[in-house]
Amino acid sequence: MADIVVEQGRLARAAGPRKRASLQNALGRKSTVAFFLTLPLILLIAMLVLYPALYSVHLATLNKSMQKFVGFDNFTFLFKRETFWMVVKQSCIFAITAVIFKAMIGFIVAHLVHNIPAKGQRKWRGMLLVPWVIPPAMSTLAWLWLFDPSYSAFNYTLSFFGIGPIPWLGDAFWARFSIILVNVWYGAPFFMIMYLAALKSVPDQLYEAAAIDGANWWQRIWFITLPMMRNIIAITTLFSLIVTFANFDIVRILTSGGPLDTTHLFATWAFQVGIQSSDIPLGACVSLFMVPILAVAAIFILRDVSKRGNEA
Repeated sequence: MADIVVEQGRLARAAGPRKRASLQNALGRKSTVAFFLTLPLILLIAMLVLYPALYSVHLATLNKSMQKFVGFDNFTFLFKRETFWMVVKQSCIFAITAVIFKAMIGFIVAHLVHNIPAKGQRKWRGMLLVPWVIPPAMSTLAWLWLFDPSYSAFNYTLSFFGIGPIPWLGDAFWARFSIILVNVWYGAPFFMIMYLAALKSVPDQLYEAAAIDGANWWQRIWFITLPMMRNIIAITTLFSLIVTFANFDIVRILTSGGPLDTTHLFATWAFQVGIQSSDIPLGACVSLFMVPILAVAAIFILRDVSKRGNEA
């Protein structure tokens, strides 16, 4: 009996260090430490993003009074409305056009700033980031005054060249042009600062070797700069596409979706249908339609980034 007790004590003492060693090994793994460090952020995202998303899916299956389950009836109703398809078209045109111009302007400005001597770069970076730093609602109010039909600074300047007053926010074409212009003005600095950081990571030796081989400036950009920046360009474009698709404040302040719903985006029309018209389930349906469109874009862009990463 005494031998059994002694043996059990020995096993218990041996198991103690083994458990501590396994715990230390688990904590020693980088993946485990990374998981615990990101756990607060994961919980925050689940609380602020995942729960509202699932709740909006639930709301989309209810009737207007939110007391009866109607399944996909709200989606079927939207498919039959011409305004919905107009909003889909406008949202795609707005997002794609704005992102293309933001990427082009950001790329050009980043190159110009990159070629400025190091002492002057900080000043220019600070000034060029001002549009992106200012809250969009505040800056859009300034643009609203610039587009004002009676006191427009743009129309006043154009009058010196014999160009008549332009209905910036009263005509469908010019209203679309105006909201894209404001979005490009606001978002281009983000592209600029991202591209500028990517340019600084490109080794100068590559440009020197290309110059020795007789490459001109366009060939250096096409064969050196763009391939080295492709991942940054892809991720920045995806992020901007998501933010631009979900834009609300610019359209809401400038046009409120007018004239005649010709500038509505998903977010503004969901607000009008769900909040102003007191049909929250239908508004939830409208907002959910952004998910498949952005999911397709994200899959293609991230798959391309992953493919290039595997090749590297």
